[in-house]
Amino acid sequence: GTSIVPTFPRHPLALAQEAIALDNLAPGRLRLGVGPSHKPAVERTYNFDFVRPLEHLREYITILGALFRDGKVSFHGKRLHAEAESTGPVDVKVMISALRHNAFKLAGELAEGGISWVTPKEHIRDVAVPALAEGARVAGRATAPPAVMHLPIVVSTDGQAVFEAAKQQFGFYQRLPFYSAMMVEAGFHEAAGPDFTPALAKGIVVSGSEDDVARQVRALPSFGVGEIIADPVLLANDRAAKDRTIELLGALAREG
Repeated sequence: GTSIVPTFPRHPLALAQEAIALDNLAPGRLRLGVGPSHKPAVERTYNFDFVRPLEHLREYITILGALFRDGKVSFHGKRLHAEAESTGPVDVKVMISALRHNAFKLAGELAEGGISWVTPKEHIRDVAVPALAEGARVAGRATAPPAVMHLPIVVSTDGQAVFEAAKQQFGFYQRLPFYSAMMVEAGFHEAAGPDFTPALAKGIVVSGSEDDVARQVRALPSFGVGEIIADPVLLANDRAAKDRTIELLGALAREG
């Protein structure tokens, strides 16, 4: 998965109950990622109206934040309603999915991070980081939360295999309007068309030799990336690539 729980099918109080139960098992270790998902998924799967997703998400995390922070919530918004008390405050951090400026700004205002997906590093630098800072300023926060890059990655020098895997696993995202717009903003204008290109694959997936991949990962903080969620890309005819990727990620993590 993408570390994000879709919000439209779940009332925030129901999700909060699950999060509090997990926090009771592992206090202070849970970071809860939430996001609205996308119109086709929500309307076709659940037959819900996908209306004002950012407004919905703002109200959703406002409810979660109050309940986790204060142990109680009284909220009556345009999209959601919540009146509840829990056993008390819990240390559960709420993060949100984010693709474009307004979502990252919302993360800067109310969340503990904005989590990207299939997002080129240039978009993190040029859009995500400034928007997170803008949101933090609006909310009077001393520091902005991190841009969390959910990163497809694989140690492989077989460029064609990487392209085919990227096309199979990520190619459909450009058919979703939010993703297509984000990719175009990042400079990949072909994302507005029907074809998934090698340039798009290279922009989304970190790949290459161990040295190449390590160099690219080490460079990500210079683009404003605060945290990385590594997602190994599976290659059809090179199952060992996943092991190589995980071993390299472990070595990079030990570097600190």
